[in-house]
Amino acid sequence: MRILLVEDDPTLRAQLRGGFVDAGYVVDEADNGELAHFLGETEPFDAVVLDLGLPRLDGLSVLRRWRAADITTPVLILTARDNWHEKVAGIDAGADDYLAKPFHLEELLARLRALIRRAQGLASPLLQCGALAMDTRSGRVTLSGQPVSLTSHEYKVLAYLMHRPGAVVSRTELTEHIYAQDYDRDSNTIEVFVGRLRRKLPPGTIETVRGMGYRLAAAS
Repeated sequence: MRILLVEDDPTLRAQLRGGFVDAGYVVDEADNGELAHFLGETEPFDAVVLDLGLPRLDGLSVLRRWRAADITTPVLILTARDNWHEKVAGIDAGADDYLAKPFHLEELLARLRALIRRAQGLASPLLQCGALAMDTRSGRVTLSGQPVSLTSHEYKVLAYLMHRPGAVVSRTELTEHIYAQDYDRDSNTIEVFVGRLRRKLPPGTIETVRGMGYRLAAAS
């Protein structure tokens, strides 16, 4: 899962980035509203964490422009604790959730997981596809109750597929969601990760849809 972190405080941004990466997310960053607006319009993200007090262009303006352009990426806004009017304005501008500073990273991660699940119509943090299960809270993957050991990139590919049950996902889409913007992307490596996953999962779990991409099927 790939997220955009928009925060102008370098210390907080570094702390949040570290927490997101440790939780298995791919993170792009912006420290001002103009860059955030550009990235949000040109790059595909699974969610955005957006501070409102930004230089060059404030967070509310960024959010309003995204929504006016029909960009529906889930957005969680960060607000000052006493600025209740910012929360109201943020929700009215199209935010999906908000969190007041200071906050605990664990709560931010939980809200982020929920936003991403809801965007795909998923209610539970435990994703299930037949005998294959992924707990998005712990990052634990099991098959018929037995743990499956995955590398970080294997986990990211599988997580993206499990968040889109039954959907066909192209190699390009997978590439865009498991690498940050500044990473040297190569869609051919997706085939490598899928091949490794197939060796660890039952035959037929990851189907190839010729000319289109991959689809997750129920593992027995």
